Order: sequence, then structure tokens, then C-alpha cells
Amino acid sequence: MVQSVDGKTLARMLIHASASLNAEKQKINELNVFPVPDGDTGTNMGLTIGTAAAELKQKAPTTVGQTTAICASAMLRGARGNSGVILSLIFRGFSRAMKDKGEMDGIDLADALNAGVIAAYRAVMKPAEGTVLTVSRLAGDRAGRAAEENTAFEYVLESAIDRAREALDDTINQNPVLKKAGVVDAGGMGFVVILQGMLDELRGVAAPQEGEDGAAEQKEKADFGALADEEITFTYDTVFIVRRTTNKPLEEYRAYLESIGDSLVIGEGDEEFKVHVHTDIPGEALTKAQEYGTLELAKIENMRTQRDQLAAGQQAQSTDDLEAIEEELEAMEQTHAAPEKKYGFVAVAAGEGLAKVFFDLGVDGVISGGQTMNPSTEDILKEIQKTPAEIVYVLPNNKNIIMAAQQCVDLVEDKKVIVLQAKTVPQGISAMIAMNPDGEEAENTAAMEEAMGMVTTMEITYAARDSEFDGNSIQAGDYLLLVDNQLFGTEKDLDVALEKLAKESQNRGGEFISIFYGEGVEKNQAEKALAHFEANCPEAEITMLEGSQPVYHYLISVE
Repeated sequence: MVQSVDGKTLARMLIHASASLNAEKQKINELNVFPVPDGDTGTNMGLTIGTAAAELKQKAPTTVGQTTAICASAMLRGARGNSGVILSLIFRGFSRAMKDKGEMDGIDLADALNAGVIAAYRAVMKPAEGTVLTVSRLAGDRAGRAAEENTAFEYVLESAIDRAREALDDTINQNPVLKKAGVVDAGGMGFVVILQGMLDELRGVAAPQEGEDGAAEQKEKADFGALADEEITFTYDTVFIVRRTTNKPLEEYRAYLESIGDSLVIGEGDEEFKVHVHTDIPGEALTKAQEYGTLELAKIENMRTQRDQLAAGQQAQSTDDLEAIEEELEAMEQTHAAPEKKYGFVAVAAGEGLAKVFFDLGVDGVISGGQTMNPSTEDILKEIQKTPAEIVYVLPNNKNIIMAAQQCVDLVEDKKVIVLQAKTVPQGISAMIAMNPDGEEAENTAAMEEAMGMVTTMEITYAARDSEFDGNSIQAGDYLLLVDNQLFGTEKDLDVALEKLAKESQNRGGEFISIFYGEGVEKNQAEKALAHFEANCPEAEITMLEGSQPVYHYLISVE
């Protein structure tokens, strides 16, 4: 039984833990459902401890105090996501408890774990049970009691791991979202993997190589389709770093962030602080932060989009690596076009057919994207810069893209950018039809907004997996009928689905109906769809076009 460890041994243990977490990160990602299934906890925690591992390899500390100080400093700067920030706070408390220590025994380990837990809990405004906080707290509590039984470092660490595993297994019962999805907490599992990796190194177990995966068997993927939209309280997962220019205390800012969001964690360093918060108004959170210093890096992720992507079996879009984003932005060569005309237009649409419609209506640039593949702010900015106009209208054509587009408004100096609240492709098309090239800006903006408000958007897509929604059982492969982004019904038969939407179009008094058939829909199938609408809406002017859009079999505009 190992009685104590020095700085070199502890450094090797943490490097091993990083390798273990990296090997398990994808399984941890697939577990992540709290507070929403953003699917990147394993990646966040892996990158966070990975920064510490890299520093430890370079600096080769000899004392426990040096090792923990290097680890805490690196993890503060490298922390990503809520789970990464909490992990960095645990190690920051760990470091403070071990300051000036040459070696660490079981009592020291217990003290360090509990100091880390206290630091993490203090930083989180509303600690929730069934999370990494719970797992770490109970592990620390057991470590303290174990140290009274046996002061050996190895004994205390093993005891802490045993209790952490028990706590992890119980997280499924502590959080209704985890219970619904049938999984344990992702952050809690990451913490267990780290502790186990440390113990493995102590016992001479070889560290996993890249690509290895030794996670215990369990239900490894959450049922993301089971999570209703209302379970996502706030939309945007927001993380940013602020370089301090003032010693102004953060208490007032903490209270402000708590008033506009949840899942708040603030990690403070001597020269900077890092914020993680879920909110509907990330721009205001960033603006307020500038009262305390200079904003250095930021990432904003739409958690509803991530939930939809993961429910569809796709990889969620992520922007966790802030340093990589900074390098990309610095290296990116923006193509800039000087204004040559008064008005320009940028639209977002998926499918060659839809892109052609927008180009025919006078749009300068079309960005490929939409549901399940939202473009970034940089993607949109690039198209704006390429548009040779004094005033550039942006048509996001998806509710989850509007925020990304709005970030461009203040990034362009020689053009005015106007982002219209177009939430669907039909709204964007109607806005373009209402545009008058010779009109005044205010008149055009009002006309386009009015046109968007007169459109009903109908869609037919499919269920990616079995799920429950509003008490209804939906089976994978069922057709989903959407009207203005709301579930209108589900059907097993496509003809029945089309008939329902055709009748609803008549009920809404549709006079102009455009039907865009999607990728994989044959022309003869589209003609059958057209027949449903012609039979039910005899007075309407109906147009059938090939949209080639993915995911959606039919996209229907009703005015």
C-alpha cells in the first residue's frame, strides 16, 4: 500500500488520468444529458485536463505543491464548458490545499479533494444534485473518513473512487432528465475516470493509447429524442474569458448573470476570469463583462440545435476549443468587396433548388445550412463581406441561425447589416419578393417583415428515433408534420400526411402555395403530393419546385 506520493509521481498520475479520459471521451459525450444533451462533456473535460498534462510534461515538477500549481493554472486557461470549468475549480482548490507541500499522504489527499469540492460549489450559483458536484462531494467525504482509518495515500484514493462510483450510479435517480434518458451523469463519469486513471498509474497499470476504449458496459447513449424542448430552460451555452483591467469585485456581475440564466460557473485567476452560463441573451452577458476587463475569447452554442442534431444521430456542432477558434480567425482571409450598390442580400438555405430560388430572387450569396447544420457567424460574415452593397440584408431562414447572424452586425465597418427575423425558408422567400430595389431602407424593411408575417410554413420530416412527445408515442421512421415549427401530427403513411396538410392549407385560406420537394423525393412522388393540394385547395395558385433540401421531404409555403 503506497503511503505517500511526491510531485513527480503525482504528475505522472495526472498525465495518466488525462490519457484515460481521452480514451473514454466519446462514451462520456454520448451520456451527456444535463442540463441538456450538448454531447461534449467528455471532450470538454478531456481538453481541460489535457492542458494540464501537457504543462506537466514540459515542466517536470518535483514537489506536490509545484505539480498542483501547474495543473491548476493550466486548467484554468484550458477549461472548456461547464464540466471543464468545474473540473478546473476542483483542481484549483486542490492546489491551494497543497501549496508548499513536498509530498502528499492520505490525509493530504482528503484535504485536497474537499478543498476542491468547496471551491467548485462556491463558484456554481445553483448547485444541482446528480452532477459531477455530487460525485466529487461524496468522494471527498469518503476520503476524509477513510483517512481516519488509514493514512495511506493509496487506501484513501481507492476509497474515494469506490464512493464516487456509487454516487455516479445514483445520479440517474437524482435528476429527472437523466432518469428519462436512462443514463448516469456525464461529468460525474468523467471525474470517476480521472480518479481511476490516477490510481492505475500508482499501481503500474499501463495508460491507454489513443483509440483505446475501456469504459464499463452500460447504456452508453442517451435517448435524446425523449427530451422535450421545454426541458431546455435557456438556449445558448455561453463561455468567455475576460482579461481584468480593474479590481472591481465580481459579486454584482455574478448576481446579474444569475438573473439572466442558469448553470453559472465563474473561475477566477489573478489576471483573468472565465465565465460559463446558459442564457437567452449572451450578447448582454458579454457586454456587461466588459465593465470588468477586456473580452478575449468567447464561444456561444445553441443547445436546442445540439439536442436536435444528437437526436437525429448526427454529431453536434461545437465550438469548445477557443484557442483554435482564435487561431482560425486570425488566419482566415476575408474576401472583402467594396460597396457598389445600395442593397445586397445573404440567405441561408440547404439544397441546390432552394439556393437557386434565392439567387433568382436577387440574393448575392447563399450559405449552405439550416436545420441540423447551422452555419457559424464566421460563415455568415464572410458572405456579408463578399457582398458589394452599402446595406446588406441577412435572411437566416431558421430560428437557430438568427443569433449567429446578429453577431455580424457590429463586425462590419463599411456596410450596414440588417438581420431579418426570418425563421423559415418560405419567410425568407416572401421577404425577397416584397423587396423594392428602388425603395427606401425603412420602407423595405417594413415590407419584408410584413411579408414574413403573412406566411405559414409547413414541413414533413421523419422521426430519427423512438420518443415520447406530449404524451404521444412516436416511432422511429414516423412522418412528422410541422406547422410553423410546431408539431401538427404524426403519420405512418406519407399520403395521409400530405392530405392533412393540404386540408389545413385550405382551412387557413391559402391563396398562394409553393411546394418544395426534398432530396430523395422522385418527380412522380412530388406530383402525387401536388395532387393532394390541388384537390383540397381548388382556388389557390399552387407551384411545385424541386428544393433538394435534406431532412425534410416537403417544405410548403402557404400565404
